[in-house]
Amino acid sequence: MNPWKLAVLGVLAFAVDQTTKSAALAQLVQAVPVPVSPGFNLTLGFNEGASFGMLSGVMAGKPWAMVVLTGAITLGLAVLALRARNPWEAAGFALVVGGSLGNIVDRLRQGAVTDFLDFYWRDWHWPAFNMADTAIFIGAGLVLISALPALRKTDQHA
Repeated sequence: MNPWKLAVLGVLAFAVDQTTKSAALAQLVQAVPVPVSPGFNLTLGFNEGASFGMLSGVMAGKPWAMVVLTGAITLGLAVLALRARNPWEAAGFALVVGGSLGNIVDRLRQGAVTDFLDFYWRDWHWPAFNMADTAIFIGAGLVLISALPALRKTDQHA
């Protein structure tokens, strides 16, 4: 895939993430849910750990450690995006990189990642997340799907 197209895709994921986080920070009050529909609230929160709050206890108060760790991983994934032969794989890596950069900017700016998307069922809430996490999830899905044998066979003929 063309490196410029990959860059545009990553920048788009980053821009959507940062724009929605700015709106959440401006309009929401921390831990005060705003009902949107049954099963979905907008609820402002901050995550000092990895995705979905993993490692939050270990990484609390250490935003630079998370920046260095995720920055190194993001750089490696950017290289994989540029080397990928399958366009779905390359697009997937570009989305992961864009989302990861969005979360890195949050850590640099405020020491934690802004989360605000709150899905739930009755009293059970999925960990709050954001559009960067969504881009990372979709990107990882594309990378996995691109590894399917049927897609690999068509890629080899390109």
